[in-house]
Formats: sequence, C-alpha cells, structure tokens
Amino acid sequence: MNRSLSPFWTLFILTGLNLFNYLDRYIVSAVLTPIATEFKVGDGELGRINTIFMLGYFVTSPIFGYLGDRASRKWLIAAGIFIWSLGTVLTGYATSFAWLLAYRVLVGVGEASYATISPSLISDSYPTERRNNALTIFYVAIPVGAALGNIIGGQVAAHVGWRHAFIWAGLPGLALALVLLPFREPKRGQTEGTAAEKPKPRDVFKLFRLADYNLVVWGYTAYTFALGAFGVWGPTFLHRVHGVANESAATFFGAVLVVAGLLGTLVGGFTATAWQKRNPAGYAWMLSLSVLLAAPTAAVAFMAGDKTLSMCCLAAAMFFIFLGTGPVNTLILETVPANLRASAMAMSIFCIHLFGDLWSSEIVGHLSDHWGSLQQAVMILPAALGVAAVLWLWLALKTKRKAASPV
Repeated sequence: MNRSLSPFWTLFILTGLNLFNYLDRYIVSAVLTPIATEFKVGDGELGRINTIFMLGYFVTSPIFGYLGDRASRKWLIAAGIFIWSLGTVLTGYATSFAWLLAYRVLVGVGEASYATISPSLISDSYPTERRNNALTIFYVAIPVGAALGNIIGGQVAAHVGWRHAFIWAGLPGLALALVLLPFREPKRGQTEGTAAEKPKPRDVFKLFRLADYNLVVWGYTAYTFALGAFGVWGPTFLHRVHGVANESAATFFGAVLVVAGLLGTLVGGFTATAWQKRNPAGYAWMLSLSVLLAAPTAAVAFMAGDKTLSMCCLAAAMFFIFLGTGPVNTLILETVPANLRASAMAMSIFCIHLFGDLWSSEIVGHLSDHWGSLQQAVMILPAALGVAAVLWLWLALKTKRKAASPV
C-alpha cells in the first residue's frame, strides 16, 4: 500500500506546484507588448487573452469540484498539472493570435483542476487551529509565482523572445505532474475526526443557501475583478502612463509582487489566525481591513502624476490586497460541510471568475481604447475593492452578532 505524506510534505509539495501554477499564468502580463506587436492587436484583444484563459478555468471548475469530492484527488491534480504545462509550452509555438487564445484555454482547464482540489487536501491534512496558517503558506505561491512570471517573462522576452518565456516555463510541469502519485492521499474530513460521506449532486446547490459562504464568495468576486485586471495591466500602466520601459516595468511589478505579496500574505494570514483565536470574526475582519486599505491606496496610485508616488502606492496597494489571501480561502472551506469542500472551492472559482476577472481585464482594455486613456480606465478597480469591503464588513458584523447571541 502506498504510504501517506506527512502534513508538512503535503503542504511543501502542493505549495511548490502552486508556484508553477501562477508562474505559468502570469508570464503573459509581462509580454503583452511584444505579443501585440507580432500579432498586430489592440488593447481589447490583449485583454481577451486573460478572458479566454478564465473561460477554460471557471467553466470546468465545477466539474473538477464534483469529481474532487468523489474521486482520487491525486490523479486529478496530476492531470491538471500536465494539461496546464502542455498549454503553456504550446503557447510559445502559437502561429496566430487565435491559436494563442486556444492554448490559453488549455492552461485554464489544467489550472482549474489543481486550484479546485489542492486546498481540500490541505484542509484534510491540518486541524482547524492550524488550517489557516497552512493555507496561507500555500497561497504565498500566488505573489511569488506571479512575480516570477513577470520577471522571467520580461527578461526572457528581452533576450531571446516572448515565445521562449512560455516554452521554458511550461517544461518543468510536464515532469512534476507525477510527483504525488506514489503517495496515499488523506481521507476526507479526517482532521475533524469523522469520515465525510460522499455528497449527492443536489447537495452542491445547498451552498447557495449558506449566508456566510455567499458573503465570502461575492466579496471575493469583487476583489477578484480588481485583482485580475490589476495583475494584467500593472506593467503596461507603468509603461504607458509613466514612461517606464516595458522590461523595467515588468521587473518592477514582479519584484513588488514578491515582496509586497509575500509579506502581505504571511502577515495577513498569521495575524488573522491570532485574531480568530480572540475573536470569532477575526478572519472576516482581516478581509475587511485588507480592501479598506487597498482601495484608496490604489486610487492614489492610478491618479498620481508623479512616477515615484505612483509606484510606491502600487506597492502599498499590493501589500494590502494580499493581506486577505489566506483567510478568504479558509472561510470558503470552513463555512461549508467537510464533504463539500472541493465543491465549495469549485463554486467559488466559478463565481469569482464568471462575475469577476473573466471580464475585468478586457473591460479595462476596451475602456482604454474608448477613452484613449488607460489611466482613466483602471479607476474602476478601486471601486470594485470598495464593493468587496461592504460585503466583508457585513460578514464580520454578522459573525460578531452571531457569536454574541445566547445559544
């Protein structure tokens, strides 16, 4: 019989794979300019690269969520890694803009499997009091992987062309896809001390009757609308509005993502765990604080005429945005029954992308084309963060009232 991995090694391997997940996803934001030059497309078409990726990502996530609560999760994860890595490599061989879009759909399908199922493995490996810290570490891969995608994409594109950035980023995943297969996965619900029953198909629809889950997810949707377009257009904003060279803008954005994203995720996650021990609404308060600080800071960054002030505020906004990374995913898993965790993550992914960043980068691109100003177009992003603040404050106050009410 295959032996089990310890919680530490489960988290270590899944976090490493998650880093490649986001590295492959964010390379495209560093090479928008050379792609536009080669295929002769405008900002609207460039924004569609992210939109089409999200179609592959969110449309298939409910399928993987359904399978993730019923079938072998390690095999689903392996398939996902292989598919997204293959799609990344093929992007480098795209002979037209249409083929490039087709390969990004493939990347989205592979990432949907991984992103939907991996958190449930972590949740079944760590008890409640340690789960948020574990998920925080797992999601540190978002800023680090995104940063590496921007840095590697910009540097490789500058020296040997944008195509090689995709090819060399995707190759490691083809080999790493099999890494989990020799080991036995944890049982569903084992950290709660009970065996989780396999849910019935109709049980998934019960998720939308859980008030706390809905407040988390719809706040996350507004947050993702802003973050998705922010990540795609950040380097191009600096290049166009403040005259920063494309390679330098990608490197700056990537470096800030590493520092601000890493620190923000860790500080927010570990602080939220300590806060939750003293206050049952600790996770929700951290989410609220994150976007309440990020929204005005991002607005100043986009409006500032001074390049230095803009870049400093962009860095600060990214730090604040990432404060809620761990707690939001912990709440998605902990506001639902143990046997629906993969489905809860899947429906979250479906909603935050269908109503969030599926459209945001393309909307910003079309507004930029229409108004003739990318600087004006990105101002819709702080407004979206304000919507997230309202919903998460509602959740925090609701949780506080519930805890104060006599049983």
